[in-house]
Amino acid sequence: MTVDAIDPGTREVAELKDPPLAGGAVPVLGHGLKLARDPLAFMSQLRDHGEVVRLRLGPKTVYAVTAPALTGALALSPDYKIDGPVWESLEGLLGKQGVATANGPLHRRQRRTIQPAFRLAAIPAYGPIMEEEAHALTERWRPGVPVDATSESFRVAVRVAARCLLRGQYMDERAERLSTDLGAVFRGMYRRMVLPLGPLYRLPFPSNREFNRALADLHLLVDEIITERRASGQKPDDLLTALLEAKDDNGDPISEQEIHDQVVAILTPGSETIASTIMWLLQILADHPGHAEKVRAEVESVTGGAPVGFEHVRRLSHTNNVVVEALRLRPAVWILTRRALTDTALGAYRIPAGADIIYSPYAIQRDARSYARHLDFDPDRWLPERAEEVPKYAMAPFSVGNRKCPSDHFSMAQLSLIVAAISAKYRFRQVEDSDASTRVGITLRPHRLLVEPREW
Repeated sequence: MTVDAIDPGTREVAELKDPPLAGGAVPVLGHGLKLARDPLAFMSQLRDHGEVVRLRLGPKTVYAVTAPALTGALALSPDYKIDGPVWESLEGLLGKQGVATANGPLHRRQRRTIQPAFRLAAIPAYGPIMEEEAHALTERWRPGVPVDATSESFRVAVRVAARCLLRGQYMDERAERLSTDLGAVFRGMYRRMVLPLGPLYRLPFPSNREFNRALADLHLLVDEIITERRASGQKPDDLLTALLEAKDDNGDPISEQEIHDQVVAILTPGSETIASTIMWLLQILADHPGHAEKVRAEVESVTGGAPVGFEHVRRLSHTNNVVVEALRLRPAVWILTRRALTDTALGAYRIPAGADIIYSPYAIQRDARSYARHLDFDPDRWLPERAEEVPKYAMAPFSVGNRKCPSDHFSMAQLSLIVAAISAKYRFRQVEDSDASTRVGITLRPHRLLVEPREW
């Protein structure tokens, strides 16, 4: 199945169908109420109604794509751009000049600027920092003392990003600010996406005030980082230096707004998604002690009992598979959108120009049509002989094509090293007050995960 432009010479328009309308829409809000009440269940059941399904979100018609092959085609086709409800919401945080939200020539230039920092050959240089921060977690924790997974996960994610990519000594206070601010911002963005009530979000309701305060503080945090670097006069070989010295297509320095938006795009979505994944990994280690023990044994076998380091990561096959399976079952980014640039088609269905398209990696990666025992946590499904059974595009945690996350290798190395370091020293259990149920916003994370580390 591929994406084809509507061209009478290649495909008759009459052959295409309009996607079916999903049931359960209500006046004014359409399917937005169902999406707001139980979004993961709602998106997961849509494939039962077709590979492409029409939804109503307020006054808008949105097309939901549910089949892996079509989501892959969507991501690879030039007939669609990054846009739609998710990205319109994110522009309030990321701006319009960052690599995450830009399109066309601007996006291509920005990727050229940041890509050297994330190329595979560059990742080992970050190894010592990743090692230091991973082991700092194990030194900070104490056996029998509950750990707040949210604050600890954000702390390590922010510190690794800041120290590797921005070369900043950004201490715990900033990680705490980022964690608090992102929680409020992403909650507010999600509400604005599924319930597009326009002017109501400008009224001084408590939730709106919380959103505006958190968003302002996030941008203030980024301004602090840029100002400190300029004042220092230092030019380390990092991503922030590359941005401060970058040129536009005319050979002039890029604007202050673009620098700001790029730093926001580097620091905030990356920290949010990495932190959310670390939270889920802690929950998985607590709930699956057999796999936690297997990780511990693998680390000991590979390192010979020495502290695990970056150089060991590639040989930690089961540890890496635990991370991949966590990304499958608990993807931080659970919903994505595109916008059609022209009248086109997905499979047998007609997609009009300007239409918003929505799809859920969460639903696709948990689909029983693609995975045996689809809800089981089974890292061994990523063994080479079994991974071939997974349909193409049914597992794409970092997306594909020119919108693929540039930090995929960076993120996997960081996650695997953290899992190895904490599992070598501790096993975990959830404590009584823990709430690992899923908090749904633009990203997914546990509501309030509390785990108790115990020595092996």
